[in-house]
Amino acid sequence: MDSYYKPEHLEHFADIGEGNGELAQKFFDYYGSVFADGALTVREKALIALAVAHTVQCPYCIDAYSKESLKQGADLEEMTEAVHVSTAIRGGASLVHGLQMLEHVTKASM
Repeated sequence: MDSYYKPEHLEHFADIGEGNGELAQKFFDYYGSVFADGALTVREKALIALAVAHTVQCPYCIDAYSKESLKQGADLEEMTEAVHVSTAIRGGASLVHGLQMLEHVTKASM
């Protein structure tokens, strides 16, 4: 079965530079700097990326940062907790927007 998402695309990510090598290089340099050790460790950044990947629902990023989190020493419990953090934030964001609905209903009922 053919699908839109093709895991093999991830290993060819650098090929995106074919359209504009200069911009691609700038992105990859920035990306590399972001994920280097700094105030946060590479391991912490991998877990953050894993959580964000689930929030933005990027299957390529989920694959990449599941592998990277494991490589950096995270375990299934930590990775699952990171996903739940992203779920809580995403769910809370949806719920808080319900206040807009509540305001509209309240005004309409006056």
